[in-house]
Amino acid sequence: MRRPTLIALAAAAAFVSSAASAAQLTVYKSPTCGCCAKWIEHVRQHGFAVKVVETEDMAGVKKRLGIPDKLASCHTTQVGGYFVEGHVPAADIKRLLAQKPKAAGISVPGMPIGAPGMEHGDHKQPYATVLVGKDGKLSLFARH
Repeated sequence: MRRPTLIALAAAAAFVSSAASAAQLTVYKSPTCGCCAKWIEHVRQHGFAVKVVETEDMAGVKKRLGIPDKLASCHTTQVGGYFVEGHVPAADIKRLLAQKPKAAGISVPGMPIGAPGMEHGDHKQPYATVLVGKDGKLSLFARH
């Protein structure tokens, strides 16, 4: 590889890394949810600061943020003007914050086995992170 290419790659990696360190996640979760706590640990290990808000009204939080029912999961996060719904990998959040798409947020619908916070030994099921446009249009953001 040529030197300018290496420098550009290093700069891009530093920018994506700084997106996490500059961002604080506000996570809304039920006080009794264990997988939410595991997901919070996952994002903290990847450099995010986390503020946890425990609530019994998760449906109200999701409604207020405009999260479609079909994309719902157990916990809901706000960061950088976006919602992050469910067990989204930290790398996808970093990419969202670095790319800044015109979107409402991203979601990993349901609770797929193998997603961050949903680990179960070596068992994993394929899942996708969905980008939700401000107009409600859905598109693929990442496959896992």
